[in-house]
Amino acid sequence: RRAGFGDEVKRRIMIGAYALSAGYYDAYYGQAQRMRTLIRRDFDDAFGRLDGLLLPTAPSVAFRFGEREDPLAMYANDVFTLPANLAGIPGLSIPMGLADGLPTGLQILGPAFSENRLFQIGQALEDAIGFEPVPTRLREGAR
Repeated sequence: RRAGFGDEVKRRIMIGAYALSAGYYDAYYGQAQRMRTLIRRDFDDAFGRLDGLLLPTAPSVAFRFGEREDPLAMYANDVFTLPANLAGIPGLSIPMGLADGLPTGLQILGPAFSENRLFQIGQALEDAIGFEPVPTRLREGAR
């Protein structure tokens, strides 16, 4: 079962297994489920007034290719995607532009079963932003 999983995925599986082990189930899993319910209610309240929410995908630009980051830095970079995952709502990340030559993302969140609407919002935003997935200097250099 370990084939095909990278070190980071294996690390996260082990942390999850530890949290669900005997003696920790109530302390971690039970508390997490209670928090998840509260987070879901907050999103449900917001989506009663809004079609969607826009926020950054990550607090920083993407890691450079091949750059080795410590696991805590990698976990910290996931912080903006965690609420949607906890609440079980759909989210879509689109490219927003480049900062210091590295991509930044915009996250679009919506109520349950709003995936088609998120695709429409994402397409409209991509058209408005006009982000080029391949920077002009690279595209021209490839000729």
